[in-house]
Amino acid sequence: MTFFDVHTHNFEPQKNTTSIVNQYPKDPITGSFFSVGIHPWYISEYELEHEFTLLMEKLNLKNCLAIGECGLDKLSETNYETQISVFKRHIELSEQTKKPLIIHCVKAYNDIIRLKKQLKPQQTWILHGFNKSYQIAEDLLKNEIYISLGSALIKNRKLQTIASEIDSSKILLETDNSKESITNIYNTFATIKNENIELVTKQISKNFNKIFIV
Repeated sequence: MTFFDVHTHNFEPQKNTTSIVNQYPKDPITGSFFSVGIHPWYISEYELEHEFTLLMEKLNLKNCLAIGECGLDKLSETNYETQISVFKRHIELSEQTKKPLIIHCVKAYNDIIRLKKQLKPQQTWILHGFNKSYQIAEDLLKNEIYISLGSALIKNRKLQTIASEIDSSKILLETDNSKESITNIYNTFATIKNENIELVTKQISKNFNKIFIV
């Protein structure tokens, strides 16, 4: 079985796992599959153009599978209008390079969905680290935005209930910056779904391969 970790900050290879390692434009080039983007926490208006130059260079590398994480965060100290502007530039790059978008979102789900409807992107959007309500999950899925679930799934009963009720065909799994193994997250998801781990692995693999060119 191969496990797919769609978003991780762990550079160490994991057994039987295909991981997409999150990187920032200034990070050294990795041999692993990676995504690259400007996180809303770290937007610097003074360095923005230089960071986008570095970002675009990395997007051309064969092992770059996605753009992100990028997005909107209303708890960030970064000016919100600046965040929206930077996020839109990521969306444009996603469309130009035909690479999916991995999205960070805090208290800005309505704006993410509004932009999706407004801009009508052709590339896949993935909302990483989802840990909100069933209604938000439904709204995201209805607007063709995939949901990635992480380590919160293991202990959060509310999230477990939501995961049990939503369609597995639009779900991905991740470790993000946790120390939890992707295997444990897969096993937890299989238990929640009351399904055999092989069936869950097959479905997540199908979802992953539909989005990413590996």
